[in-house]
Amino acid sequence: MAVTLSSFAAYPIVQAPMAGGGSNPRLAAAVAASGGLGFLAAGYKTSGAMYEEIRQLRDLTSQPFGVNLFMPQPATADPSAIGVYAEQLSGEAAWYGTELGDADAGGDDAYDAKVAVLLEDPVPMVSFTFGCPDRAVLDAFAKAGTYTVVTVTSAAEAQAAQWAGADALCVQGVEAGGHQGTHRDDPELDHAGLGLLSLIAQVREAVRLPMIAAGGLMRGSQIAAVLAAGADAAALGTAFLVTPESGASPVHKRAVTDPVFARTELTRAFSGRPARGLVNRFMSDHGPYAPPGYPQIHFLTSPLRKAAAEAGDPQGMSLWAGQGHRLARELSAGALVETLAAELQEAREARV
Repeated sequence: MAVTLSSFAAYPIVQAPMAGGGSNPRLAAAVAASGGLGFLAAGYKTSGAMYEEIRQLRDLTSQPFGVNLFMPQPATADPSAIGVYAEQLSGEAAWYGTELGDADAGGDDAYDAKVAVLLEDPVPMVSFTFGCPDRAVLDAFAKAGTYTVVTVTSAAEAQAAQWAGADALCVQGVEAGGHQGTHRDDPELDHAGLGLLSLIAQVREAVRLPMIAAGGLMRGSQIAAVLAAGADAAALGTAFLVTPESGASPVHKRAVTDPVFARTELTRAFSGRPARGLVNRFMSDHGPYAPPGYPQIHFLTSPLRKAAAEAGDPQGMSLWAGQGHRLARELSAGALVETLAAELQEAREARV
């Protein structure tokens, strides 16, 4: 029997991978145990660290799970622009008593090594962000029995993923917290992202692949809406970020539900790539002139963000969050899955 998205979990609820610490084995296991699909985030980790998290997760659950990889980025950043930005951030470094990071420390995020590990010891699902693997890679995962998902933000990206041989898509609306998963970082398109419902409709007319919808989803009624629009499942990140199982910093968790942080914006200030977060001082001060340059700027600002977190200062951190962040509920991951499933059922019954 063919594997489908519904084969992976009892409910069409996916815990979105959150790189930088939010996703961890404990969170993914709790989601899986409650009937959702848990995800690990391999971004910013070594291949060895990714493997260790997979091992830990397998010790915690026998349920299916996914692992998310970042695609390598082309070397298009302007070193001089990054150098100017570093000078502009010197005051931040002095304030937090730290040095700026090495902008060239990132490389390709050990992509080839991670792919090799996942092909040697396959996991049920692998998703990709910031691009689409070539057919040879996707075919290799298919041969290994791994279901592949490519994150897309447009119908054209969805068609490219279908042509390459992806099994499914994660359709990411502009409402989503964290980085936009665009396949090409074009500064001219910084404010051209599509809302989730419009994007689902356009992708559905362009391709016939199964879709996981992502972007600002916080309630079961919203999950019902995207399923009715044509998605097969829904991915939630910010909703799970505030759970006790999440690995996000306590400062970040508190900020998500703090009325002081009333809105979100897309910014390049922290990483050099458009990402949605709570508007704070750092974003307001540096966002207007932050140049394109991912992952260079991510590594440049990394010590600043860590120092701000250690100081308990949310104004200097990358507080990634989706547009629905004010709807976050401080529930355990398992209770959240069960609540979302009940709300989804209630919304379905209300339409009958």
